[in-house]
Amino acid sequence: MQVYTFYLSLTTPSGYYIHRATVEAKVDCLSSKPSLTHFVTAELTRGYFLEHNEAKFTERREKVYTCMRIPKELEKLMIFGFFLCMDAFLYVFTLLPLRVLLAVLRLLTLPCCGFRGTRLLQPAHVCDILKASILVLSFSMTHYLDYSMMYHLIRGQSIIKLYIIYNMLEVADRLFSSFGQDILDALYWTATEPKNRKRDSIGVIPHFIMAVFYVFFHTILIMIQASTLNVAFNSHNKSLLTIMMSSNFVEIKGSVFKKFGKNNLFQMSNSDIKERFTNHVLLLIVCLRNMEQFSWKPDYMWGLVPDVIMVIISEVAVDVVKHAFITKFNDISADVYSEYRASLAFDLVSSRQKNACTDYSDSVARRMGFIPLPVAVLLIRVLMNSVKVQGALSYTCVLLFYLGLVTLKLLNSIVLLGKSCVYVKRAKMEDKLFERASPSSSTMKNDPSRADKNSRLEHIAANPGHPPPSSSSVTSQPTPRTDLFPTPTTDYSCSTEDEEETQGPSQPKHRTLLDIDRFTLCGNRID
Repeated sequence: MQVYTFYLSLTTPSGYYIHRATVEAKVDCLSSKPSLTHFVTAELTRGYFLEHNEAKFTERREKVYTCMRIPKELEKLMIFGFFLCMDAFLYVFTLLPLRVLLAVLRLLTLPCCGFRGTRLLQPAHVCDILKASILVLSFSMTHYLDYSMMYHLIRGQSIIKLYIIYNMLEVADRLFSSFGQDILDALYWTATEPKNRKRDSIGVIPHFIMAVFYVFFHTILIMIQASTLNVAFNSHNKSLLTIMMSSNFVEIKGSVFKKFGKNNLFQMSNSDIKERFTNHVLLLIVCLRNMEQFSWKPDYMWGLVPDVIMVIISEVAVDVVKHAFITKFNDISADVYSEYRASLAFDLVSSRQKNACTDYSDSVARRMGFIPLPVAVLLIRVLMNSVKVQGALSYTCVLLFYLGLVTLKLLNSIVLLGKSCVYVKRAKMEDKLFERASPSSSTMKNDPSRADKNSRLEHIAANPGHPPPSSSSVTSQPTPRTDLFPTPTTDYSCSTEDEEETQGPSQPKHRTLLDIDRFTLCGNRID
């Protein structure tokens, strides 16, 4: 056995030394032709150096670490978004009745006080009264629906039919949510549109009727979903429940092998948050219906717990696997979920400002596609049928339960607001809260009334005798605005509306996370 050492050097044409490597090769001079022994020996003793491709293996290791971080970062976003949806949902039961009561008192007492020239109801009061009216009318219409008959009608169908029906209901729910929020926004804008402006609408009453029927039909859709899930829980061998859970894993196939950008992933995250919260409400409705059928026996309740936990765990597992592989295939960092969380926090903080464009519950509906009115109508209907209130003691318990919900809503709002301020500050987005869109010269020329209004505002701000302009506190009461009611977009888009008008139609608009809601079509590009 002889050892030969080769010295290799590489130089440029100008003679500069670049690299020098030493290669040692063991050559068996005694063997003139190859043999199996030499081949096996070479296979057992040969080596390789991973550092020659250091960048490639480092990238692979980072992908593994990213996949390991996805469950933690995703669940942080999911938990934050879940409590945002719960805050908007509790608002319907707790603060909305109180706000309507205050609006009615204002409507009754303001003319008696002799304040002339003062608007009876502010736009926020009008929207609250409309929401409460839609809620009451839709709830009264649900009395014509028989939940028990619907349950037995669904139970008589075959398993395959129920599986197809459940998947169709999920698609229909997304379509209803998309069109439903537009109907509600159109109603709010039509009802609060300034009278001195030319109106191009069909009127408040037709929009109100459309909104009532939308909430009613969406409630029926969610009721069928709850009935199908209830049938799956009460099936003998749990085969239907297993099939419905397996449909979540089919969602992985339709998602992970598509090209996703940051905006597309943000939309999917919002959809998953809304779906998780809605499923929790559906599980609550199923448990209430089953407990009513068994006279609220605790033993049967403990029998439902394993199925509920199994459904929740399967949903969490599907979300984790789906997001882990989407981020892996599209080279998206796990830090993007912190940006998503900061974007949702920005919506909450900006809705507390004096110049807020919209109510926070409507902002959640646009961002995540979650509309609390249909779900609230169904839950009230189930509670009214499941719980019998008789006697003074029962009404006292209902009052205490309502006070507990109000306390939970206030505590949840305070914690969310504090966390949102932390997330916004950590993402260095606090400057956007205090930005004021300065209208361009072209906009001033096209809209003289806006120019005159801004000149008056500048004169008032320059006069020390007048009170200072409104602060940007996130906890103070919003004040009425003299300009037109903003279009139903996200809060940040309200401040950039004038800048977008100056751009030509040929220039592509690069959407940021603050401009993306649940139903915005995004290009499949990685930003």
